Amino acid sequence: MTWIETVIIAIVEGLTEFLPVSSTGHMIITQNLLNIPQGDPFVHAFTFIIQFGAILSVVCLYWKRFFQFDNSPAPEGSGLFQRLKHRFYFYWLLIVGVLPAVIIGLLAKKSGLLDWLLDSVEVVAVMLVVGGIFMLFCDKLFNKGSDANAINEKRAFNIGLYQCISVIPGVSRSMATIVGGMTQGLTRKRAAEFSFFLAVPTMAGATLLDLLDLLKEDTAWATTHNITMLLLGCAVAFIVALLAMKWFVNFLTKYGFKAFGIYRIIVGSIIIILLLTGHSLAMVD
Repeated sequence: MTWIETVIIAIVEGLTEFLPVSSTGHMIITQNLLNIPQGDPFVHAFTFIIQFGAILSVVCLYWKRFFQFDNSPAPEGSGLFQRLKHRFYFYWLLIVGVLPAVIIGLLAKKSGLLDWLLDSVEVVAVMLVVGGIFMLFCDKLFNKGSDANAINEKRAFNIGLYQCISVIPGVSRSMATIVGGMTQGLTRKRAAEFSFFLAVPTMAGATLLDLLDLLKEDTAWATTHNITMLLLGCAVAFIVALLAMKWFVNFLTKYGFKAFGIYRIIVGSIIIILLLTGHSLAMVD
């Protein structure tokens, strides 16, 4: 990958990570447009690792809420685990929420399904359209949230189950978890913010797994150039995501999912038409 390709893909990642349009799907589309070879272990790892760069923007933007502890007294008679859970309840909810994705993600990776999905622009296109159609109606279906509904263990786990759907490129982790939160009675804003928080342990785990896989493979990939590209991609994705995130929360709270649904249908349909008519997405030969 060249410097220009790295920056372009990282900008796409930063812009789309928190939007319900599938950042992974858009990176796969961008890689095809730039004619970057698919199936390469480094390209697969790059796709996940720079997402972690974007996710770190959550910690930066919401640092006061991300580093929160409950200093109130634990219920009388609580054991050590209960006291720890009481003090670190926010992090306990993230652990509960990320468990389903850990199990499903590991199974998908071990079976080779994840690598196959990451190479399929056809899957991305179809899921963009399917998800877009769903988003035209999801506001009416689930827009009954209330600020009185707090996130508890059951709601966190159920949101985590929805997150598992995003193992399919083109679904969008952001869309899956926000809709999951809305089905649990959360407002769009609260569901979006918990989606951001849940992304941190999810993408941290995915990044660690990909780094370990890369280290197990032939270390010929670990050139100064490739490592520099990873660092550059993470830095660019972090900065762009930081700028895009707050805008997205305000837009989603005010207007909902419909505009994103229309965008997904248009992009997915264009790609499907191009593929069915035998055209390549590659803009660069």
